[in-house]
This record gives sequence, structure tokens and C-alpha cells, in this order.
Amino acid sequence: MFSRREFIKSTCGAGCLLLSPVPSKIFQGAGLAQAAEIQRPVEARYYEKQPNRKIKCVLCPRECVIDDLERGYCGVRENRGGTYYTLVYGNPCAVHVDPIEKKPLFHFLPGTNAFSLATAGCNVLCKFCQNWEISQARPEEVKAYQLPPRDIADLAKQNGCVSIAYTYTEPVIFTEYVYDTSAAAGEKGIKSVMISNGYIKAEPMRDLCQVLHAVKIDLKAYTERFYRELVNGELKPVLETLVLLKSLGMWTEIVYLVIPSQNDDKNELQDLCKWIVAELGPDTPIHFSRFHPQYRLKNLPPTPISVLQTAKKIALDAGIHFPYIGNVPGDPGENTYCPSCGTLLIRRIGFTIVENKLSKNLCSKCRTKIPGIWL
Repeated sequence: MFSRREFIKSTCGAGCLLLSPVPSKIFQGAGLAQAAEIQRPVEARYYEKQPNRKIKCVLCPRECVIDDLERGYCGVRENRGGTYYTLVYGNPCAVHVDPIEKKPLFHFLPGTNAFSLATAGCNVLCKFCQNWEISQARPEEVKAYQLPPRDIADLAKQNGCVSIAYTYTEPVIFTEYVYDTSAAAGEKGIKSVMISNGYIKAEPMRDLCQVLHAVKIDLKAYTERFYRELVNGELKPVLETLVLLKSLGMWTEIVYLVIPSQNDDKNELQDLCKWIVAELGPDTPIHFSRFHPQYRLKNLPPTPISVLQTAKKIALDAGIHFPYIGNVPGDPGENTYCPSCGTLLIRRIGFTIVENKLSKNLCSKCRTKIPGIWL
């Protein structure tokens, strides 16, 4: 059990700032200007020129073919005379300091803060999106700021962050900004993590992995039906991204938002967990998170906690070593246990680390190596 004070601290804190404008207390004196006054489009990467000034985008599996003066599905990349431009480079609309546990990444520098940012836009349309105000907006529809890559590492250090997280919306659609910021931050000793839907082509993902240190993938479901009806995307490319990340040695964690009657079937969960063990390995953490009705999916109830507990048991039975329960502050499923001896190694309440018994990367009792990136 935990006190009311602990609960409020774990569920609020930095996490309550998600959709507000750039906090002045963080950026006072940083010299930010509103992007609407100074925005300059930057040529996009990952596109092919076509006849008649058309272009073909090869960033994500949609492979949009775009006429002159039109935009791709994501709404943030525009064809201007046969040259493709990103309209959000250096112009985040949400910038905050968050606990890394909020992403959630549980095996990556636990207890530290991540300098978190997002631009407008996304390349899918999840009916249950919690950040739809910015993910489903075009750049001109949100308040944004000028924040070039070279400045972000300095701001991260000023705010006590050891990593930068590209999050809230979909980093795939601002991949140029992600790459350049991560490269600049790496030169100053700041790590970078990407919080993504995994709906991306192999080449840009390979390129990003040269400058990233961890990736969290939101695996929406394990059926094409779900992706088609509730996401307007495809499952297969996401699975391919996960396999690619594994092959490149990138630290990867998975979040699976469990939605009643949509992706909570026991057989589906069993198939998913078997696939993870076979293709990614048993040390890949998976977070089964609680759904709350929002955006265009308000007709369903919140996920019963018993369903999350069942999902965790299915994962353990399949051989996954680190299944977690998310969005249920204080539940034991938030904690990290040694897969060998069962010792409680990291105790969490929401986004707060209450206790950490790891000895560097080893279980403090049986000395089993715990996979991840640790301080």
C-alpha cells in the first residue's frame, strides 16, 4: 500500500504538463521565439522524385505519392515544386521534463529525467489517442516554438536531464529533427530515446539507430483487423521494425494498451507473447497498460485490472522475463523482479522509483545479470 501523498507525487509531478505550452520556468531566458514568425521549411529525407513534379515518400509504409503543393498523410511534409519539405523541423509544440518511467522505459536509466519534446503530426490515426490535440493537428494549427537541435542538449543539461525523449506524437514524422538532435546531443554526452508506433521503413530506422540509445514501441494489437479499424495502419511493418531493432542491438521495450473487447483476447495475447519470445527474446520488457476511454473510443469501459493481471501471467507463462502492468499506480506489476530468484529489485509507484536494489546491472541477491541500460 502507499499513502495519498505518494500517489499524488507518482501520478502528477512532471507528467501533468503534457499538453501545455512550453513551460516558462524551464525555458526562461532560453531565447525561444514562436515558430509561426520564423519557420523555414527544411528539405525532407527519404523521398523519391517522380514525373510531373510529384514525389514518393519512402519514410513510412504508406509510401504516399504526393502532387505539387500537396502534403503527405501525416500533414507535416509538403511537396513544393518537386522538392519535399518537412514543416516541423526545429519547431516543437510540446516540450517538458518527464521521468523516464513515464515513457515508459523501465530498464533505461531508472529514476532519471528525460527532456521530452514533440512536433505536430502523426502517420496513423488511433481512435484512442491520448494526445490527439497535437498528433492529429497540422503545424499551423498548434502553438510551436523555435528550438534547433544544437540548443536542446544545453537545455536538457540545464534541467538535470540525462536523456532526450522524442514522444507524445510520432517521432517518425519528424525524423530529420530526431536524427540531428540526437547526433548533437550525443556529442555532449546526452542520450536519446524514441517513443514510437514503429510504423517506419527499414532504412530510416537503421539511420536513427546510429544516434539513438533506446526505443519504446507501442504495439497496438496482434491482429491486422485492429490496425485496420482502430489505427488506420498495418501490423506487419511494426513487427518488422521490432525484429530490425533486435538485430541492431537496440534496447527496446514494448507497450501494449489493453482495450476491452478489442485486443484483450487470451489467445491473441498468447500468440503475441510467443512471438516476442521467439523473435525478440525473453528479456524484452512488455508493459500491459490500462485503457481509459478517450478521443473517438469513449464507448468502452476502462480495462479491468484483472485483465491486465491475466495478460501478465500469460506473458510469464510464455517465458517473458519482464512483463509489467501500466497505468495502475501502486500495483505490484509496476515492479522489476529478478527472473532467477524472484527478488524485488526496483519498486515503483507510478512514475516514481521508491526503491532500487540493483547492484549496477546485477541482482543484489543472486547476481543474475538484469538486461537494460543502467546508471
